[in-house]
Amino acid sequence: MEPLQVVLSLQPNSSWPYGTEEPPLLSPSAYTALAVLMGLVSAAGILLNLLVVVVSVKHRQQRQPLSYALVNLAVCDLGCAAFGGVPTTVANAMGYFSMGRLGCVLEGFAVAFFGIASLCTVAVIAVERYMVVCRPMGAVKHAVGGVVLSWLWSFLWNTPPLFGWGSFQLEGVKTSCAPDWFSRNSGNMSYIAIYFLLCFALPFSVILLSYCQLLRTLRQVSMGGSTNRVELQVARMVALMVLAFLVAWLPYAALALTVMLDPSLYISPQIATVPVFLAKSSTMFNPIIYIFMNRQVLGFMYYGSSLHLAAP
Repeated sequence: MEPLQVVLSLQPNSSWPYGTEEPPLLSPSAYTALAVLMGLVSAAGILLNLLVVVVSVKHRQQRQPLSYALVNLAVCDLGCAAFGGVPTTVANAMGYFSMGRLGCVLEGFAVAFFGIASLCTVAVIAVERYMVVCRPMGAVKHAVGGVVLSWLWSFLWNTPPLFGWGSFQLEGVKTSCAPDWFSRNSGNMSYIAIYFLLCFALPFSVILLSYCQLLRTLRQVSMGGSTNRVELQVARMVALMVLAFLVAWLPYAALALTVMLDPSLYISPQIATVPVFLAKSSTMFNPIIYIFMNRQVLGFMYYGSSLHLAAP
């Protein structure tokens, strides 16, 4: 059986409220407000990440390891904003998810694929900065390899639902799709448990450890004044990006973990939607931090192509 045929045969259509026959969970004005909010976030994420990619392509001669990872992060965020934010905006504007079950599967896969690749890229950036700042004498930069691994890792663990192990389902107020955290099916529960450990907990652990070491080193070097000013600025930028990413994604991860550990706990769709929108807003955080802490990019925005993209 073909992968998409497997997906389409997983559950009966009656459990997938894609049409207007289901009673709305919010008022029309509330759906409109969510549509406006997600539309603004998606537009900002697309434009800002495109800016980072365009500037990097224009100045390809500055191929530093950090630049590779930052551009890859911009591509991941661009994918999340385009394939996740835009459909969610349209669905909220209509008041229901109109793309059907196949559309839900495709959107859920795209958002999960780009989102986990983004999370893994943040981990790669944190490790790269840890090696450069905390162990400068023995730092070996493998940013390109880390970028490739982030895509492969995300693809590996987001394709099983396409073949029947796990599934994608409507979430929150039923206007966006994601891995099904709520099903008590044994196959789905085993997939979600492994998925959470390897695609959330593992990258988060790497990020937190590297981030803590970065903070510790930054405190030491700021007191001793023994580090290069440029490297200190880069480390601060990366630490801020990691912190912003954690703030955006930790509530979503906490919600998923809570549902896994206590399936009897009722979480209203309205409350469950807040972490979903917060996570999707992360697509605009990183380029904002990067652009406004990078003088080269700011210079390009004001003066054109006379400046080069490099680490701050």
